[in-house]
Amino acid sequence: MNFELNENQAMIAKMIRDFGAKEITPFRKEWDDKQIFPLELFKKLGHLGLMGVLVPTEYGGSGFGYFEYVTAIAELSKLDPSVGLSMAAHNSLCTNHILMFGNEAQKQKYIPKLATCELLGAWGLTEPNTGSDAGNMRTVAVKEGDHYIINGAKNFITHGISGDVAVVIARTGEIGDSHGMTAFVVEKGTPGFKGGRKEDKLGMRASETAEMIFEDCRVHESQILGEVGDGFIQSMKVLDGGRISIAALSLGIAEGALEASIQYSKERHQFNKPINSFQGISFKLADMATQIEAAKLLTFKAAALKNKGQKVTLEGAQAKYYASEVAVSVSNEAVQIFGGYGFTKDYPVEKYYRDSKLCTIGEGTSEIQKIVIAREVLR
Repeated sequence: MNFELNENQAMIAKMIRDFGAKEITPFRKEWDDKQIFPLELFKKLGHLGLMGVLVPTEYGGSGFGYFEYVTAIAELSKLDPSVGLSMAAHNSLCTNHILMFGNEAQKQKYIPKLATCELLGAWGLTEPNTGSDAGNMRTVAVKEGDHYIINGAKNFITHGISGDVAVVIARTGEIGDSHGMTAFVVEKGTPGFKGGRKEDKLGMRASETAEMIFEDCRVHESQILGEVGDGFIQSMKVLDGGRISIAALSLGIAEGALEASIQYSKERHQFNKPINSFQGISFKLADMATQIEAAKLLTFKAAALKNKGQKVTLEGAQAKYYASEVAVSVSNEAVQIFGGYGFTKDYPVEKYYRDSKLCTIGEGTSEIQKIVIAREVLR
């Protein structure tokens, strides 16, 4: 195993640091305080190739693999986890679903514009009453001639209001039938399709999370991804890769919190010594660094398998589960190291702390990851 960053990873990391110093860091507090979704920022990220990291060059993307993708998400998340989250959702959910299961006409129509963020992507699986229990979704699509009429609502959707293109999973068969759901591409402006209430969140406040509402929304059958009835199965495969994204997001949060803690522990003096000279602080930093390294190894193992085209159900779940819990643990310890200052918005660790919690919930809770892991190891 080679643990060194490859040339592309090093280039991406430097590019993001340089870009972020001008375009992200000066504004992240305002975005967070006011829950501003900085759409223009993502257009700029599109110009840098970061909104189509995994998209092949023939479709206008960067043509990179999962090592570069993990690095990009982690570096963005060090600067502002909200930006890392939105970038990951656009890439790994909406864009990747069309890339994996769309026909050539659908790919040619949507992927180049998604890769540059001319179009912003959203992905709709979760519903108000069916979070982890997606098989019991109530959003239905009824065939009428060569169209489907969609009725229902999705919630907790990243870019639910601002998204230009949404991949939406709707029930076309019986409730609970894993082969009774179908994926549709629905464009913004389609009659009967609109964004709903925007969530007022604890963290990740600059990443838009909202409802998507469908009221007699007519979608042509040409907008179906893959075959009728395959939507849920497709979604589970998309989420296998998506969980690597959340692991990378978690990794960036934890690394950002550790870097801030190390710096602060050198600058902050008590009893005429820097606080990192006290074992109570240095041992915290040692534990944080070790946990991050373990999370990093799990994440890049899953990325390596994904690059090889191998199944990553187990490894993706392990990386997502462990890295997300590490993000919460490390950011919690970071607040403790900062003491009273860690509880204020003058320093970044309180934001890492708030943002980290979503990582244990989105794209499958920690409890769901344990179910997936147990199922795989007991086969």
